[in-house]
Order: sequence, then C-alpha cells, then structure tokens
Amino acid sequence: MSSHQVVGRKRWFVAFVLLLGGFINYLDRASLAVAAPSMMADLHLTNTDIGLMGSVFSLFFAFSQFPAGWLADRFGPRKVYASAASLWGLSTMITGLCTSLPALLGARALLGMTEAPGWPTSAKITSIWFPRKERALASSIWDASSRWGLAFAPPLLVLMSLHFGWGALFYLAGSLGVIFGLIFFCLYRHPEQHQGLGDAEKQYIVAGGGGSVSNIPRGKRVKWRELFRYQSMWGMMLGWFCYIWLFNIFVTFLPLYLMKTQHLSLSSMGVYASIPYLAGIVGAALGGYAVKWLIDQRKVAEPLKAKKVVIMVAALISGATTVAVPFCDSLIGALSMMTVAMFFLSAVSCTCWAIPGDVATNDIVGSVCGIQNFGGFFAGALSPLVTGYIADVTGSYALAFISGGVIAALAGLCYWLLVRKPIEHRDAPVARDTVPVSNL
Repeated sequence: MSSHQVVGRKRWFVAFVLLLGGFINYLDRASLAVAAPSMMADLHLTNTDIGLMGSVFSLFFAFSQFPAGWLADRFGPRKVYASAASLWGLSTMITGLCTSLPALLGARALLGMTEAPGWPTSAKITSIWFPRKERALASSIWDASSRWGLAFAPPLLVLMSLHFGWGALFYLAGSLGVIFGLIFFCLYRHPEQHQGLGDAEKQYIVAGGGGSVSNIPRGKRVKWRELFRYQSMWGMMLGWFCYIWLFNIFVTFLPLYLMKTQHLSLSSMGVYASIPYLAGIVGAALGGYAVKWLIDQRKVAEPLKAKKVVIMVAALISGATTVAVPFCDSLIGALSMMTVAMFFLSAVSCTCWAIPGDVATNDIVGSVCGIQNFGGFFAGALSPLVTGYIADVTGSYALAFISGGVIAALAGLCYWLLVRKPIEHRDAPVARDTVPVSNL
C-alpha cells in the first residue's frame, strides 16, 4: 500500500489546485501566440514585433522574480498567489484593448510582472505540503499546467478568434485569472492551519521535511543577497536559462512555424499546435515518477542526485530532437520531433522545480526559486527576439531551432556539474534583507 493511501490524500488535492492555477497562467500567456497571425494582419505587425512582445514579457517577468520570491517568503504564498492571479488576469484583459505596438508592449510588460509569483509560490507550497521524496512528482502535476494551457489554448482560443475576434481571447483568459485569485485566497491554508488535514498526514509531511514552520533561528538564516555566493544557485540559474531559451521558442513561434512551413490554415493549426503540449503533459508526469522510482528503488542514493539524472538524460534527448526539426520535410516528421522534444523538455522542467526544495530550507525556497527563474527568463528574454529576427532576415526558422536544441542540451550539464552542495544556514546578525518565514 502506498504512503498516500496510508496517511491521506489532501496534499495531492493541493497539487491539483496549483495545476488549475498554472493552467490559467499559461492560458493567459499563450493567448499572444494564438492571436499573433490575426494581430499581425489587423495591426500590421512583423515577426520581429511579435518576438519583441515575447521578449518584453520575459524581461519584466525575469526582474520581477526577485521581489516575487522574496514576497512569497515574507508574506506567505496565500496572499501573494491570490493577488498575482487577479492582477495577471486584469493585465491579460487589458491586452485585448490595445491597438498599437507600444500599448501591446506595455500590456505584456504588466503581464510579466504580475505572472512572476506563479511558479515560485507553487514551488514554495510544494515544499510546505510534501516530503522531499514526493516533491518531483508533485511538481510534475502543477508544472504540467503549462502544457495543459498550451495544449488547450490553441483549439479553444482559435475558436474564439474565428467567431469573436482576437480581442475576445484576452478577455476570456483574463477573467479566469481574476476568478481563480479570489477563490484561492478564500480556500488555501498551510498544513498546520488546515482543519480537514488528518494528524497522520500532517506528521508524514513534517517528518519528510515539509511544513511551514522553520526551526532555523532568525539570526542564522541565509540573507537574500548571500544566495548569489553559492555555486548551486548559479547552476540552477544557468540550467534554467538553457531550458527557457528553447521553451520560449516553442511558446512564441510554434503556431507560426507550423502555418508558414507546413502551410496550415488557422483552424487546423489550432489542432496540430496542441499535440506537442499534450505530450508534454505526459512527459512531466513520467519525469516526476522517474525521480520517485529512482529514490524508492534505491538505485540512486539520495533525492538530489535522482533529479539530476532525470534532468541530464531528458535535456540531451530534447535538444537532439529539436535540432532535427528543420531537417524534416513533412508535417508528420516535424511534428513528431517537436512532440518528442516537448515530452522530454517537460520532464526537465518539473524536475528542476523540485530541486530548490532539496538544496534550500523551506524558509528560503521562494527566494531560491525566484532567483532561478530570474536567471532563466532574463537570458531567455532574448530567445523570442532572436528567433523572430532570424525568421525575418533568413526567411527560415532552421538556425533558431538548431541553436535552441544545443542550448537546451546544456541544461543537463549545468545542473549535473554545478548543483552539488546545499545552501546552508550559518551564523549571521539579523538584517533587514534576511528572508523570514511566514505562517500565513
């Protein structure tokens, strides 16, 4: 009998709530990629303009990771996540009102800032609600939400666009964010405050390293600025950069790539563009299960090494299949390579989000996740712009996919070689930028 059958299932319900929130997050984010062909025709935009909007989003998303992670640690994920969801919903709705490139850039910048807390707060909630050995599997549930959003966004939003225009895409997706934020604030509680959580499950969570109460004295907690002194922190930043570089190419240009290289119609594109992301949902789940299997079977000595093994193998396969995409002449060939690439890229993603809980204590997980995400999206902000520029200048996406695949493969090396030692607390005087723990 498995552990969750013995001690209870409430923690898995929390993971599925995070899945729903992440789905809405990516539905909002993916609206631009689906609406891009219509927006380019109506507003006279170029590939470079679309890439610039993706880069602006990523740049503001990246710099907002610093306050996002800190705020999650300082005020607790309940307040921060609920506020962020409502605000990113409003930002998405504003996009539908824009009629010029400067206005669109402003709306995407606002969306980047308000969506920033989504993943760091989800990772912090996971470290609170799950023991270490289950965190990769739990992360695979909510991290797969990005693929759920990207898989169902094309057919759903294309249908909306055909009947009501591209502006309706943003109104629908944005309203869901506002509603979710209000519901999350009303319902979410930490394990210590959850009245429906049984004692057995609560003890199981705490015994495995979960729980929101820190045993680290305030004067000995790692300061926020000191996190940059750790090799593991830089390994996570660089590895996440490599992952985000390729993922941003898929998110921003996959629909356009299929339409322009395979000559698909807008309606058929909505169906085909969802296939790689459906594979990503499966890849995320199997990546999480692979880590748990390696730990349970004791084939790998400890949780961190198990995660690094999965990241290394998945990153190499994802990179190799992405490089093969431009060399496929048929729709079936190109789509097959994209599907395999997204399958393994998703396994990389969910496992990376579980690593901060292994190298950092629960009171600073939000900050560590925020810094990791900053590294990826700051550098990855260049990816859509570079891809759009290459497409406009060369008339081809080949170079962008080849270089993106090589960079994605390097993610495995970054995590394997650099993420080695935990971020340890040490004696230090209390300071204003010390990361506290919240029980809210």
